[in-house]
Amino acid sequence: MPPLAAALASSLRPGERVVEVGVGRRPDVAAELAAAGYDVVATDVDDHETPPDVTFRRDDVTDPDGDVYASAALVYALRCPPELQRPLVDVARSVGAACAFTTLGGDPATVPVDRERVDSETLCWVSDRERPD
Repeated sequence: MPPLAAALASSLRPGERVVEVGVGRRPDVAAELAAAGYDVVATDVDDHETPPDVTFRRDDVTDPDGDVYASAALVYALRCPPELQRPLVDVARSVGAACAFTTLGGDPATVPVDRERVDSETLCWVSDRERPD
């Protein structure tokens, strides 16, 4: 499993539900998690194709459909802009899920995070939720 997908999976138990917010045209991490046996849902405000083992749901994290996130163990976003970080955290908290994101280039994290270096990326784990051992 590629390093970023493996880092995300480190907070999960086998088969748990994972939601990627803002998948866009890059479903590679979602696909890797699905291939590893996780129940993966990818969301975006626009329709996008995803691999067959990744469920796609059209959703806006700033006005979320709670059913999309129900039972999620992890809600994450890649290349998450500052204005979507708070809504991402709020939706993860609403279902009791862990929350992680990467930022766009030099954008800052606008919520409290613990940073994990993963290859050339910095994975930000929302720090007010402990990850399972």
